[in-house]
Amino acid sequence: MRTIWNGSISFGLVSIPVGLALATKPAARQSDVSFRMLHRECRTPIRQKRWCPTHDREVGPDELVKGWEVAKGEFVIVEDADLEAIEQQDDSRAIEIDRFVPLDGVDPIFFDRTYFLAPSSTAAQRRPYVLLLEAMKETQMAAVGRFVLRGQEHFCLIRARGDALALETLFLAEDVRSQAEIEEAVEETQVKDAELALARQVIESLESEFDAEELQSEYRRDLRAMLEAKLAGEEIARPEPVAEDAPVVDLMEALRKSVAEASKQKAPAKKKTAARPKAKAAARKSA
Repeated sequence: MRTIWNGSISFGLVSIPVGLALATKPAARQSDVSFRMLHRECRTPIRQKRWCPTHDREVGPDELVKGWEVAKGEFVIVEDADLEAIEQQDDSRAIEIDRFVPLDGVDPIFFDRTYFLAPSSTAAQRRPYVLLLEAMKETQMAAVGRFVLRGQEHFCLIRARGDALALETLFLAEDVRSQAEIEEAVEETQVKDAELALARQVIESLESEFDAEELQSEYRRDLRAMLEAKLAGEEIARPEPVAEDAPVVDLMEALRKSVAEASKQKAPAKKKTAARPKAKAAARKSA
């Protein structure tokens, strides 16, 4: 596995060599197809110019500087040296564990990006990795800590994922928006017991195990097919607009229809009826 950072997990007097590897593909947050902007007339890729409207000319990279806008048109100039001065100069290359917490007590909303922690290539150095993995699996605990990557401090959570350790970089509390407005609206809304019972039926009728293989992007599939067709010179047919069903205003009626529809989709196949003992005995006797 290709790693982008090599260091260790550190807590107390324990040090476990690990490598940090991306768990998702670079284009995982977007389509796997990228586009460039072209001039429609000649199909030439368009270049983005850095243009100064005051001097009415293009400026080069050596003429650029960062600015923090404090008011309309007013900026505080920030030099690269200013940013370098506050970068974390941590050369320990260690993921410092501060505490262990129950895994089910961590809200996934704080998860930013997922990495795999690869064990050392040396067999003797893999034992502490496996020991930590098995202990975290058994206790259902996760480790919270911090490390420095490319001069930037990151808070992280390490958890067991099957037979591997995964690291989640974490958002800070100030990065997550408040949901108080939603909670206030929910508190003012009441539901009836009959509605709740039907809602539970809908959930139960659609209950199943999570299977990541079922997450198939129809957009990606159709995008690839469209690009292949255009490459082959085929004309792309525009789909006919789909008529939308009239919305059901009555909540109870909508829930009943949802239960009925889900029951149809999950109707089990008829099982073959086993032969009765008497019938089997008669068959043997006649034989």
